[in-house]
Parts: sequence; structure tokens; C-alpha cells
Amino acid sequence: MKKELKKLGDAELEIMQAIWSEEPPLTSVRILEKLKGIRNWPLSTLMTALSRLEDKGYVKCSREGGMNLYSAVVAENDYKAGASESFLKKLYNNSARSLVATLYDNHMLSSGDIKELREYLDRMESEQSE
Repeated sequence: MKKELKKLGDAELEIMQAIWSEEPPLTSVRILEKLKGIRNWPLSTLMTALSRLEDKGYVKCSREGGMNLYSAVVAENDYKAGASESFLKKLYNNSARSLVATLYDNHMLSSGDIKELREYLDRMESEQSE
């Protein structure tokens, strides 16, 4: 049975995306640089958020040379899979078809998106039949 991850808030997700975007470990200063323009926080606010992420089991902190170094404990794809499953279950009763229908009916899919989805599904189907 897979471990249920605690939900991330928007700011926590932005921090995780900054961490996932580079080779670990990252200093808090580097994370703050990556968030520039998205979150203009003082370092103390980031440190509080990183501490919460550590408590939730998303990051680990190690000390080296007087610096805190942060690494992701949860892989980006693992988080996305869990969040997607939860989203699909809560909003679409586990129906991918309903999700796509909503996107289509609300003109949120371009013809390019539809073509890309069709090619992806065709490729998945051919891989399954091999």
C-alpha cells in the first residue's frame, strides 16, 4: 500500500518545483533565487515553509559547512501521480473521459492539444498490443 502524501499548498508546491528543477542539494538562498518574481519572501519566511515541508516528509535538510542543504524526498512524478489521482477522484469520479469532456466542452483544448492527445493515446495503445 502506497503512503498517502499530505497536500501541498500553492506556496509549498512552488518551493518543491524550485527544488525539483535542479540537482540536489540546494541552499535556501538558491531556492529563494529560484522563487524570485513568484514569491518575494524574506529568507525567514522561506525557512518556515521549508521546515513545514520537512515535517510533511517532502524535503530533507542536511547541514554542511554551516549551510542548510535541501533535497527532495518525494520525487516530482510521485507527487504528480498522487495529486492527479486525488484530483480525478474528487472532481471527476475517477473518469478521465469526464475530465477531457469538460476541457473540450469549455473550449480549453486547442486542435493541437487534441491532435497531441490522439497521437499519445494511439502510441499507448500500440505499445500495449506489442
